[in-house]
Formats: sequence, C-alpha cells, structure tokens
Amino acid sequence: MSLTDSTDSRSEKPVSILWGCELSSGRSSYTFQVPEEWHCEQQLVLRTICLGETARDEFHVVEVVAEDGDSRTPVPLATLKPSVLPTAMLAGLELTPPVTFHLRAGSGPVYVSGQHVSMLTLSSDEEDEEEEEEEEEAAEETPKKPPKGSGVRKGSAAKKRKLEKEDELRNSLAPEDPLPSKGRGAGRGRKAPKK
Repeated sequence: MSLTDSTDSRSEKPVSILWGCELSSGRSSYTFQVPEEWHCEQQLVLRTICLGETARDEFHVVEVVAEDGDSRTPVPLATLKPSVLPTAMLAGLELTPPVTFHLRAGSGPVYVSGQHVSMLTLSSDEEDEEEEEEEEEAAEETPKKPPKGSGVRKGSAAKKRKLEKEDELRNSLAPEDPLPSKGRGAGRGRKAPKK
C-alpha cells in the first residue's frame, strides 16, 4: 500500500467586486455572466434592490432567472412601490452565473446591487509572494519600538528623581498657615467673612 500526498499546492482566495445594474422600461432585462476563459468559481451575492428617484408610484416587480441546466423558471425577488416599499434588502442572496434579472412590472428605474465574488486559485509560489508582500506592508506600517532593557529603567528612574525634586520645591514654597479648606469662598481667592 502506498501513501500519496493528498494536499494540493494551490489555494483559493476570494476577490470581491462591487456590482450593480439598472432595469427600466428601456432595458427591462439584464444578464450577468462571466467570460468562459475565467476558470474559477464565480458567485453573485445580492444585497439590495431599490427604486430610482424618478420611479412612478406603481408596483415594480423584479424577477430572476437562474440558468442552471434545463430549469429556467423565473422567481420574483421583490415587489417595490415608492410610497410603500422603495428598497428591499436581500441579505446576501448567492447566485451562480449566468443569471438574468427581469423587470416584470413597472417602468423603473430599479437598481439591483451586490458583490461579484471570484475564487482565484493561487499556486504555492504566488501564495508565498503574496504573504511576503503582506509582511513587508505590515512592517512598514508598525512603528519601531525601542528594545526592552536598561534604557527604559533609566528613564523611569530619572522621572522619579524629577518628581521628587518638584515635590520638595512645592513643600518649601508652601505657606506655613494654609487656607481653610471648608466654608464659603475658601480656597477661591476670597476672604472668609468675619464672624
């Protein structure tokens, strides 16, 4: 029985790009697809669907058709109306391209937005280079700290001596008969009222 190395020398890194499209009476459908030469996993993560400021007060229905195999059934994503619900949050609905969005009802404009996520495959050499670049950037950003040792102790001893001298100076300049600490106006530069 022979053991084979099951670890792959490649890893995947997600790359996310902001994505969006506009649907209106002039362009009622939009197909999101990636070029065939991109040989990596692709996802479209939807975030929001919202009406534009010029949308009429009517129902706007947006549907999606995921073109997976033979199934091409349209699925409604949102029904929007400016006076009732101008925006719908989709909370990260993930779709695999190609995907077609269609404005089924209404004149728009309707904006669909999200993230286009690609899983880039890195070989072990590319991954090592990337880690080195990240380490160099981190080294440039972090300030150099002085080494721990006797230098820090000397500074703190000097500070203690300086504070002691300041205390001695204050004590020698303090009046022998201090002002009363209680009562109206005491300690504020006012004379205490005569009794």
